[in-house]
Amino acid sequence: MTPITEVEGRRLSLSNLDKVLYAATGTTKGEVLHYYARTAAPLLAHLAHRPVSFLRYPDGPEGQRFFTKNPPPGTPAWVRIADVPRATAQVGRQVVVADLPTLMWAANLVVEFHTPQWRVEAPRRADRLVFDLDPGAPATAVECCAVALWLRERLAADGLTAYAKTSGSKGLHLLVALEPTDSEEVSAYAKRLAVEAESDRPGLALHRMKRSLRPGKVFVDHSQNNAAKTTAVPYTVRARREPTVSTPLTWEEVESCTDAEQLVFRLDDVAVRLERYGDLLAPLLDPGRAGRLPPAPG
Repeated sequence: MTPITEVEGRRLSLSNLDKVLYAATGTTKGEVLHYYARTAAPLLAHLAHRPVSFLRYPDGPEGQRFFTKNPPPGTPAWVRIADVPRATAQVGRQVVVADLPTLMWAANLVVEFHTPQWRVEAPRRADRLVFDLDPGAPATAVECCAVALWLRERLAADGLTAYAKTSGSKGLHLLVALEPTDSEEVSAYAKRLAVEAESDRPGLALHRMKRSLRPGKVFVDHSQNNAAKTTAVPYTVRARREPTVSTPLTWEEVESCTDAEQLVFRLDDVAVRLERYGDLLAPLLDPGRAGRLPPAPG
């Protein structure tokens, strides 16, 4: 029988809690749901007011995986659904994870959480800038840290403060809080900095996606600033071989990284980090800390 639980007055069916999702670690679906319940406060803060896209992997990361922006079949009537612009249609509809019951309902589907850099009340007006630093083997997160430090200083020169997190996969994400700005402007600025990074560190950084150029370098992916693109949310569990988490970092951790394994955090690691550091990305949620892009050249 599927257990029924009540979360803040909402009745939820939580299924297959003993099912092993991550064979490498023996991690069950119930353990993943417990993780989300424990980290709900910071995760909900970063999900708030943003349309969510789901990467679903109901049979674990080695099973079928599929990406969806539409509300899944059977979405409860009490889940917030927002109208959002789409490139291929006048309007689409997406889930907004606005509370703990919605978070636990979505987590029961076995998903990664991804959001754009804008909020539903201001579509295509980005309040965050993001760089996805993706290493091409034999480069690792160690090389990503070197690029992250270069970008931190370059952003600081423009009066912008960067914050770092692991992607939960191989690389790092850099995030900057912005005053709401047209996504096209943010995209253009991010691309300029990615090009500068390659010019200044040609043996290390790369702004082009071409696979043949990437071995041993870090691809500075600026494309996720496009209004139609999304990025893995802080604290989401990833559909990787092990239950790794997209985890906020201190800059001291970035500066001192000499082994990629130092920046691999699994769901059992996150509660301890939250107790020690709090939410290292909380400044992104403070409008008073939002920066303004410099004027475009020319």
